[in-house]
Amino acid sequence: MKIGQKLRKLRMADSLTQEELASRADLTKGYISQLENDATSPAISTLKDILDVFGVSISEFFAEPHESQVVFGKDSTVIATEEDGIRVELLVPGAQNRTMDPALITLQAGEAMEEQSLHEGEEFGFLLSGRIELTLDDKAYMVKKNECFFFPSDQRHAVRNIGSGVAKILWVVTPPTFEYKGK
Repeated sequence: MKIGQKLRKLRMADSLTQEELASRADLTKGYISQLENDATSPAISTLKDILDVFGVSISEFFAEPHESQVVFGKDSTVIATEEDGIRVELLVPGAQNRTMDPALITLQAGEAMEEQSLHEGEEFGFLLSGRIELTLDDKAYMVKKNECFFFPSDQRHAVRNIGSGVAKILWVVTPPTFEYKGK
């Protein structure tokens, strides 16, 4: 990737306009545009000034991008907990270093997860099978197969399988909060 493309990518990731970046780096919008279009090359000191805006070092900027895993199979999952008819599988290992934590929750008939304490973030769930009762603070909601739920995590929340079969929930929390209890 060329210098200009990498700079544009950094700028867009920080939601900055060319004008905002130019102002923060004490440059002109025209110069930033020329850099991004690879019409000119920056002096090392100028590049450092721009990268300082993003909190990126010159060595990080020129480092080869590391290929991250995109697809995770069954062998990637980690069993966070498996007890009393409740199984929590972490679907993406190392979620503590990410902004979300996807998990597969399996509840046997009649089982309930402990009430979760308040925390920052948001939660989303999609019911793959079964029927559950989701309780937020003091209000209960029935969720059926192929329905989903979404709520801010600043409420007490619990889930209980109210069906006669197994309930499976694809549950995504941001930021990550599922705990590995291990065996």
